[in-house]
Amino acid sequence: MALKVELKPHERIIVGNSVITNTDQRARLLIDGDNVPILRERDILTPETADTPAKLVYLAVQLMYISPDPQTQHGTYFSLVRDIVTAVPSAWPIIEDINNNIMSGDLYRALKDARKLIAYEEKLRNQFEATHPKTAADKSDVSTAA
Repeated sequence: MALKVELKPHERIIVGNSVITNTDQRARLLIDGDNVPILRERDILTPETADTPAKLVYLAVQLMYISPDPQTQHGTYFSLVRDIVTAVPSAWPIIEDINNNIMSGDLYRALKDARKLIAYEEKLRNQFEATHPKTAADKSDVSTAA
């Protein structure tokens, strides 16, 4: 069964090792193929946008997903998740799901689970900022004092 993808004007998509850019009109694509990595622009992180530990994990999994040799990213990935689990042990169940999907070769599902890790990280950050408003204010005071 073909995957149906609708692209907005000028939206990009990665199919295999190619980047496809849409023209100035909406387009509908039907993509047939086995084990071809497909990523929509909204699901792509770049090194510049991977600005948190969880986003760096997502980037490592994304690179595994689109790489012909995913194992080249394993060292980076496992180093990143080791740091996260050390700092935030409660993230382990999500990381375990990502690990299991990587080891079974289901890198697309690993990417979806990495999105859950980003959401969990954001939730923890929001909780911290809500319970420590003075800390955020102190940081802005330091930057204005310099």
